[in-house]
Amino acid sequence: MIDTTVTGGACPRCGTATVSPLHTVPWCPACEWNLEAYDAERIGPLFGWRWLDRRVHDIGYRMTRRQFDRLLGRPLGATGAGAATIVTAAASGLLFLGVVALAVTGLWLLVAFPFPGPSLLVAVPLLALAVGLRPRFGRLDPHADVLRRDRTPELFALVDEVAQAVGAPAPDVVAVNDELNAYAATVGFRRRRVLCLGLPYWGSLAPQERVALLGHEFGHFVNGDPRRMLLTQPAFTTLGSAADLLRPAPSTAPGFIEMVGTALGWIIQYPLSRLLFALHAVLVCVALRDIQRAEYLADEMSAKAAGTAAATDLLDATLRVESMALAVRREARAGHGPQRWQAAVAESWAANADQLPRLRQLSAREEASLFSSHPPTGLRQLMLDGAKRHEPAVVLTEDRSARIDTELAREYEAVRRTLAW
Repeated sequence: MIDTTVTGGACPRCGTATVSPLHTVPWCPACEWNLEAYDAERIGPLFGWRWLDRRVHDIGYRMTRRQFDRLLGRPLGATGAGAATIVTAAASGLLFLGVVALAVTGLWLLVAFPFPGPSLLVAVPLLALAVGLRPRFGRLDPHADVLRRDRTPELFALVDEVAQAVGAPAPDVVAVNDELNAYAATVGFRRRRVLCLGLPYWGSLAPQERVALLGHEFGHFVNGDPRRMLLTQPAFTTLGSAADLLRPAPSTAPGFIEMVGTALGWIIQYPLSRLLFALHAVLVCVALRDIQRAEYLADEMSAKAAGTAAATDLLDATLRVESMALAVRREARAGHGPQRWQAAVAESWAANADQLPRLRQLSAREEASLFSSHPPTGLRQLMLDGAKRHEPAVVLTEDRSARIDTELAREYEAVRRTLAW
């Protein structure tokens, strides 16, 4: 194992030796002095101006910590919508009414004046804008493979058990894809519930960690997550779509009139586009506060289903997803399936177990952001530590986990070939 942890001078606050894993800006592991520091080399640019990126990071870190302190120790049943969700829903309602007003005005201009006529010059753009800004309700990923209950009964039985354990409705659709991720979503106007499991991720997890993953994803169906509420959808799409529609496109036409038109477009459209984008960013930042709250609550659902220990192990997996990806890809190229993926990932993690405490702390710096949908992984683990301990409500044995993998053998092989390529 290569130890990349560097110790520096003593902490000016408590005297403990500072640490710098992965050659980051050092901090104190005891009192967390300097943990909030902006590390430009690792966090990367957001807006491109160092002073602005630093300021936005500072604000994001403080807001993330403030939310963590407010939620720490609150009961599991506190799943009601917060103030941010109310603001988001109100803004969504106003935006939706604005789109309806554009459509109604365009139709009125078509009906109230002789056709064809000058009113078309206004009616058609208004109708086109209304169509472009219409609410998007999402759709099923066309690249995901939808599973049938009669072909994968063991997996569906586990899904039903975990959903019942957390008090969530079972998904309407269960699908798999080749990503190192998993998600639960609601799509379409009918708001169908979808669970999608990335097989490289699912296949690398230990059995009880799989239960924790399902518990977390199903928690999003009952934790008031604004992303899955019909009333809040316009807040996430309308202003951003308007900014894109109004952004002037560069003209390649050589004529003088075209050049004048392009210049006027930049003078009028560009400032308006940037204003709409700024409003969109502010609204999304507000909505993300409640989305992060929903992630904490989903973690508690995960602990309720699989036990606190398994939920914590699952969070550790997210800290080391890069090493997981390397191990899975290596084994896939060697022709191995999920059994070997699990073994390779476990070996990699065992060899680097001593780095985990520092990585958990480091996540509070590198994952804190105004524009992140998830709280830092380390804070999520601390939230679980401060909550009531749970024993597993659903236990997945090695044999049953293996039977589920056998059901998915065809999908695993397709994913293995994709990873090998």
